[in-house]
Amino acid sequence: MSERPPAARLDRKEWVYTLVVALVALLPRLYVAIAWSREPVWDGHYYHLGAERLAAGLGYSEDALVAGHVLWRPWIHYPVGYSFVLSLFYRVLGPALLVAPVLNAVFGAGVAATVHRLGRYFTTPGRAKLAAALVALHPGLIAYSPLVMTEVLATLLVLVAGLFVLAFPQGVRGYLGAGAVLGLATLVRPESLLGLPLLFVMARRPYGKAALRTLAAFAMAFVVILPWTYRNCQRLDGCALVSTNGGWNLAIGAITPTGRFHTLKASDGCAVVTGQVQQDDCWRKVGEERILQNPWRWLGMIPKKLEQTYNHESYAVEYLHEADPGTWTEPRRVAGRDFLTFFHRLLLVIATLGAVSALHWVKPPPWDDAVQIGLGVLVMMFATFAAAREEHPFYWLPALLPLVAVLPLPGRPELGPAGRYLLGLLAVTTMTHAVFFGEDRYHLLVTPVLCLFAAGALRSRRVVGVPERSLR
Repeated sequence: MSERPPAARLDRKEWVYTLVVALVALLPRLYVAIAWSREPVWDGHYYHLGAERLAAGLGYSEDALVAGHVLWRPWIHYPVGYSFVLSLFYRVLGPALLVAPVLNAVFGAGVAATVHRLGRYFTTPGRAKLAAALVALHPGLIAYSPLVMTEVLATLLVLVAGLFVLAFPQGVRGYLGAGAVLGLATLVRPESLLGLPLLFVMARRPYGKAALRTLAAFAMAFVVILPWTYRNCQRLDGCALVSTNGGWNLAIGAITPTGRFHTLKASDGCAVVTGQVQQDDCWRKVGEERILQNPWRWLGMIPKKLEQTYNHESYAVEYLHEADPGTWTEPRRVAGRDFLTFFHRLLLVIATLGAVSALHWVKPPPWDDAVQIGLGVLVMMFATFAAAREEHPFYWLPALLPLVAVLPLPGRPELGPAGRYLLGLLAVTTMTHAVFFGEDRYHLLVTPVLCLFAAGALRSRRVVGVPERSLR
């Protein structure tokens, strides 16, 4: 029997590491999922309720009290995808409180495994392993497991979509797979639809063929989404692609004084509405009117929104405190927030160095190294400045990282298709919450991206991951 080729043995070892890092990620997530889970609160209450009703055969609905009678009413304010996934397990296991947290632990382990596979197209095998290990042991991602929220599943799906295109570069099947996965991700979190244009930036010439494949991905995504849209058009007072919280969120982003979530009241502009689609349309108009009335105020709120999105990591602790205030006392709550925020800010600084290349002492012209040294010094100077300031403006680092990474600076590291997709996810997240509003849980979707760039800090100037067969 002939000996297995070295390349095949190497790939087998890489798959072993993928499985090991998934297991390493799973164990702490399972522990906190079981030990810390309580009755779902905030948005988690509604995702759990939606899953319960789907599992019971009542559809995605709620009971409404009208004239003293309880009436069945179709529901659409929250996206259906996460509740639907939960309902599949609720049908088998029942709506036990541990089901969603344990599933989140499994999804989180899947994120670590996917980051390892993605990282092999972005950087060296060793750095890809480091990125996966960072995700596996990231305290904020571990602490998020008990929360009945959409972020972990949505993160897994958008990363898998990019991996499809990288793993199947020949022909259209990688794009079709990515489109299907992004369609599912959109049903979980509508902003995931913005990942579809990013598939185009992964391609190379000829761009006409790449555009056609990206259009095929769009078509596949809408094949997945449109049955739900058809249900909405048939059941509700109008058509809605996925959910009816887009206008609501736009109005919050236009009205909020802090840059984060702000409870809307009837006095804000929608006192009389009868249907869910009508209500969302009303709030969308309110948001548009407020923006047009004072566009400078709306633009001036963008730094505050990005600050709320990127500057700290406290949502998991606040959720757990709300669900179990007796366990999460004030000292534990403060310590938890401080620890997660410190780790997050440190990751932001190191990830920004992912836009800086290592020094090369022989071939590159001396100004290449000088520019990269200068860029690295600027990053560290800003990190020192942010740490010293009372408001700690670290949020500028992830907000500007996509721009810095694509600037044609001498000696900058190449991104490759994987890097372009990852930076696109970060840029899309920044733009989305600049328009709407910020909460620190939203940056968890791009925390694996930050881990990949942190592992790639001061890396080689050329892509040295898995050899590209072709992305044409």
